[in-house]
Amino acid sequence: MKSRNFREYWPVCCALTMKLVTLLVLPFAAALASTVPFKGCQQKVKESIHGPPHGWYKHASAPKHHMLELKIALPQPKFPELEQHLWEISDPSHTRYGAYLSKQETEALMAPHPETLDIVNEWLALHGLAEEDVIHSSARDWVTIRVPVSLAEEMLDTTYHVYKHAETGESIVRTTSYSLPDILHHHIDLIQPTTMFARFKAFKSTMHWTNQAQPAVSIPPDATITGPAGNPVDASCNSTITLSCLRQLYNAENYKTTATNCNKLGLTGYLDQYVNNKDLQQFYQAQNPSAYGSDYTLVSINGGKNNQSYEAAGAEANLDTQFGFGLAWPTPGTFYTTGGEPYFIPDLMTPNNTNEPYSYWLEHVLSQDDIPQTISTSYGDDEQTVPYTYAIRVCAGMASLGARGVSLLFSSGDHGVGDGRANPASLRCKTNDGRNITTFLPMFPASCPYVTTVGGTVRIPETAAAFSSGGFSNYFARPAYQEAAVSAYLAMLAPGTFEGLYNSTGRAFPDVAAQSDSFSIIYQGKKSLIGGTSCSSPTFAAFVSMLNDARINAQKTPLGFLNPFLYSIGYKALNDITDGNNPGCGTLGFNATVGWDPVTGYGTPNFEKLKDLVLAMP
Repeated sequence: MKSRNFREYWPVCCALTMKLVTLLVLPFAAALASTVPFKGCQQKVKESIHGPPHGWYKHASAPKHHMLELKIALPQPKFPELEQHLWEISDPSHTRYGAYLSKQETEALMAPHPETLDIVNEWLALHGLAEEDVIHSSARDWVTIRVPVSLAEEMLDTTYHVYKHAETGESIVRTTSYSLPDILHHHIDLIQPTTMFARFKAFKSTMHWTNQAQPAVSIPPDATITGPAGNPVDASCNSTITLSCLRQLYNAENYKTTATNCNKLGLTGYLDQYVNNKDLQQFYQAQNPSAYGSDYTLVSINGGKNNQSYEAAGAEANLDTQFGFGLAWPTPGTFYTTGGEPYFIPDLMTPNNTNEPYSYWLEHVLSQDDIPQTISTSYGDDEQTVPYTYAIRVCAGMASLGARGVSLLFSSGDHGVGDGRANPASLRCKTNDGRNITTFLPMFPASCPYVTTVGGTVRIPETAAAFSSGGFSNYFARPAYQEAAVSAYLAMLAPGTFEGLYNSTGRAFPDVAAQSDSFSIIYQGKKSLIGGTSCSSPTFAAFVSMLNDARINAQKTPLGFLNPFLYSIGYKALNDITDGNNPGCGTLGFNATVGWDPVTGYGTPNFEKLKDLVLAMP
C-alpha cells in the first residue's frame, strides 16, 4: 500500500496548516513550537526496552538543560541492492569480483526516499529546528540535531533519566522508551541516544609491567621452536610477542611493503584513547628501527583529541598503532580519534557523555573520497546491550564500506561465550529482556556479517585463548558464505549441547584468529605486556594490508570484504587451531577443532600461502 504524503495527511492528523510550518522556521520558531505541539497526531512507541541492562540503575531525573546530540537514522530503501553488489564484488568466483562501487554509487544506494526527507524536515521544523540546525550525512541517511533534554522529551514523548553503572560509576542520560507520531514510523529507523546502554569497551586484558616479578624462564639465546608454517621461530616468542615473532610465526619474514602504491592501513580509537607518539617512537627504536622517525595521519572525528601527555597515553591506542603500523611499515597509517567529550562542564549531577561511537565514525569515513583499504577496530560490547535497530543500521554502514573495497576487521571480544566464567556459581550471563534467563552473550560489532571478526590464540604451537569470544548472533541470520562451514561444526556437537543457550541459526563468529597475549608494547615510557583480542585484530589487519600491498603492486584491486574469499578458498592458507576452548556462562564454552570453530574461526594467517592465493585471483 502506498504511504500517504505527509502534506496530505497533515491537516487530518495534526490540524495544522502549511502557513504555520512556514512560520516555524523563523527565528521565533522555538518558542512557537513549544506552544503548538503535534496536535491530533497519535504518538506511538517506536522503541522500548524492558529496563536498563544488568549493572545500570536509575539515579536521578535528567537535567532539562542538558544538551543531547540526537542521531536520527532514515531508512535506506535501496540497501538490498547495495548488499547484492557486496556479495558479487567480494566473491572471487564472480565475474564482478573487485568491481567496487564509487562513493557516489554507494551513497545513491544508501540514500533515503525524498519523501522521507521532506516529512522528517517538516517534523523538525514543527519543533523549532530550522534548516541550519540540522546536519545531514553525506548520503543524507543520518540526521543530527542538538537539543536540550526538555525539547527531546517533547519530541519523543518520553522522560530521560540519569542512569549510573554500579561497578564503574559511569553516568549517562537515557530513557527506556520513546515514541513518534504514527506517520513517522516508516520514515525513521531509530533515534539515539535513547535506549542504548552499550559501553563499547576496548578488548584488552590487564597489563603487567615487564619489570615486575615474573616466573623465571630460561631460554637459550639461539633456541627455536617450529612454527605452524614449519619454519623456525625464536623460542622467546612463547613468552613475549614482538613484531619479529609475528612475522616469523605467520611466515612473512621476507616480505617488504612499499609506501608509494596508495595502500593504507587504518586504526580506530574511541573512549579518549590517545596514541602517545613518544611511546610509538620508542617502540620503533626497539622493534623496528627502520620505522623510527616515521609518522602517521591523525584524523579527528566528532571532536576527537590528541592528548600527548604520558598520563593520557592509551594502552589500547598504543597497542593498535605499535603493532599495526609497526608490522605494515612503510605502508602509510591513519589513526581515527573519535571524540566523546561532553559539551558541558561535568559536576556531581552531570552525566558522562557516552554517545555511541560507530555512527559518527561511519558517517565521517563514508563521506571521504579516499579511505584506507584495511581498517581494524578493537572495541565492542554485548550484542544485547545494543538496540536491534542500531545494530542493523550500523552493520549496514559496514556493508557500505565493504562495497567500496574496504576490509573491516574487528576483535571478537575477551569473555569467551559470555562472561568468561566457567563456574556456574558466578555466572553473569542473563538476558536483559525481563526474562532474566541464562544465555550466551555474543558481541557487537563482531556479530555483524559484513565484517571480519578476529579471535585470539596463545603460545606456540598455537591454541585457542580461553578469553577469545565466539558464538552466534541473536540479531543477524547466518550469511550464505559461512553456511557450509558452520553447519559442519554444529553437526559435530553432541545432541543437546548448550541447548537453549545460543542461536544455532545466527551469524557465527569469529572468522579468523591471531596471537592475543603477552604483546610487548611501550606504555608511558616503559615496556609492558598486554593481552586480549585487541592484539589479534590489528595483527591480522596488518597482514591483510600486506596482502593488499602485493595485489596493488600487481595491478590488482584490494581484497575488500574478506569473508566470501576466506570461506571459499582463503581458509586453505590459514593455520587451523584445533586445541582449546572459550569458557563462560557457567560452561566450558565451545571447543576449537578441525576446520571452522566459534573460538578461532578458520585459524591464523600463513602469509606466503595467502599471498600466492590472492595473487592468483583476478
